Formats: sequence, structure tokens, C-alpha cells
Amino acid sequence: MKEAYLYKKISDREVQCRNCAHYCTISSGKRGFCGVRENREGVLYALNYGKAIACNIDNIEKKPFFHFFPGESTLSLATVGCNFACKNCQNYDISQGHKEVETIPGENIPPSRALEVALENKVRSISYTYTEPTMFLEYALDIMELATKKGVKNMWVSNGFLTPEAVEAIIPYIDGINIDIKSYSEDFYKENCSARLAPVLETAESLKRRGVWVEITTLLIPGLSDSPENIKNIARFIKENLGSETPWHLSRFSGELSWRLKNISSTSESKIKEALDIGKEEGLEYVYGGNTENYLLTSTFCSRCGRLALKRVGYNVFRQDKKGKCEYCSKDLNLILE
Repeated sequence: MKEAYLYKKISDREVQCRNCAHYCTISSGKRGFCGVRENREGVLYALNYGKAIACNIDNIEKKPFFHFFPGESTLSLATVGCNFACKNCQNYDISQGHKEVETIPGENIPPSRALEVALENKVRSISYTYTEPTMFLEYALDIMELATKKGVKNMWVSNGFLTPEAVEAIIPYIDGINIDIKSYSEDFYKENCSARLAPVLETAESLKRRGVWVEITTLLIPGLSDSPENIKNIARFIKENLGSETPWHLSRFSGELSWRLKNISSTSESKIKEALDIGKEEGLEYVYGGNTENYLLTSTFCSRCGRLALKRVGYNVFRQDKKGKCEYCSKDLNLILE
């Protein structure tokens, strides 16, 4: 447990959390929507500080990051907690399951030990993932500061629902972020995530403008987020506000793995292909399928000459580039290699 970094006192017994765009007002003895921030007599505490619910070595493509250290491993770290309640969530046991319990679960891994694990496994990055890293901001920031001093990169996998204060807090240390743009519809965010779209878009723009590497992911849920209009709107936002070089991952939904959408069938591969074509037609250079075994949908092709540059088979990457450039036409492939 640690005092939260971003909150303000409203009265002796009431505080406002400034961590995410819910801006929860929390009375003494109560927790915020996330379930991991509690007001104790006018002081807001992060109950999940240092309590890792997951600490694993993963392929960085699994996050997914396709253009940052392609083919390398990363240390994946998470605590419980989420500021969304997505009906499609596949990690609902750790994002939602703690909200009805008094004691926050997790293994005690101090920030210094988390960095040691990364260094012992000779990985060049730490990914704050599985649950929403904004919900363990204090823990993440303390690790990120140590990691930056050692030259280890910090990567977030996030829903993007940050406050401007949270963005400012992570800017000195964050190197890359994959943000979910789940839909281009405020109604979708309200009904399926208990959240709002606008702060997500603002976070993506702000981080891109500040020089952070940004990739975007959209889960294509049949009947909810897979319409051509929705796909076009997200593609246009990415091109106009983040840049045509921004990688976009269009992922396959699996109903049986979801929290509350088990009645919806899985996304077809043809729908993934259709969405990728729309993204490319709208001018995006790197559009990928997610949760598919078809390497034609997950590999990187040069956006100039169309040749295969990085072949992905599962999470295995076979690089055919020349130091980040196409070996045929020398176009820069927008890869972060160092």
C-alpha cells in the first residue's frame, strides 16, 4: 500500500482521484471504481502497490508491439485493477475479480526486484500489461524510473483513459504504448466499457505529440465494433492525428474467452481481412491482424514496394529487413531497434 500520487482533497474526509478520466470522488472508507484506490480518513492509497499478480517473460509481439524491438522478449508485469468494465474482457479474473474482496491479492515484488528480474533475463524492456497500468501508476512509475536509469525501455499496454496529470507523470520514463481504441462510438464505450471515448483519443494524441512510440489495437467484436464505418473512422483518426506510419492491430474476438459476451460468435478471418483492406485504403502503412495464425495478416510488408520484410509465424519473427529498412527498395520500415 502506498499513498496515491495523483489526487486532491475536497474535504477532511473526501478526495478526488486524478489518476484516470473517471475522476472518482471517494468518501472515507470507500474505494474508487477501479477497486484498488481507497480513501482512508482523507488520504488516498493505492492498495495494489508492489503486489504483482503477474510477472512473466513474453514475446513483445504478444502485447502487441510489432515495430518496437521486433522478435525480442519483454518482462510483463501487472497488478489487479481496471478502470473499465469491458464485457469482452479476457483477463476479467484479475481486472474485476478483486472488486468484491477486502484484501488485494498479489505477490510482493518491490520495484527494485522487478528491475532485477528484467536484467537477470537479459530483456531490454518491461511491459506494464494484462490489466490497466494506470491502476498501478505508483508501482509502475517507481519501476520505470529505475529502469530508465539502467537503459531498460518502458512499454505500456493501456486503454488510454488517463488524465493529463497521469500523462505528464509518465512522460519522462515511457518509451512506447499500445492503446486500445475499442470503437469510435461514445455509445459503445458507455454501454460496453463503462467509460468514454474522448479521453482515450486525447491520450493517444498527447503521447504521440510528445515523442512516445504509439501502436493502436482494435478488437473486432461482431455486431458491436466491426462495421466498415467504425473501422474507417478509427483508420482516419489514426492517419490524421497519429500518422500513417502508426501500426494498427485489428484483432479477432473470441466469445468463449470473454467475460460477458459468450453468446457472440468469434470474428471470422474474412472480417479481419476486410478490416485490414479498409485500413490500407485509408492510407495506413502498417495494418495487422491479431489473434490469427495467418502470417499474411500478421507480417510486415514494405508499404512502398510490397515485399515481405518481417515474417511472423505465431510469435516467431523472421526478419528480412536491412537494419530497419526494406532490403529491396531501402524504405524505412519505422522499426525501433535500439
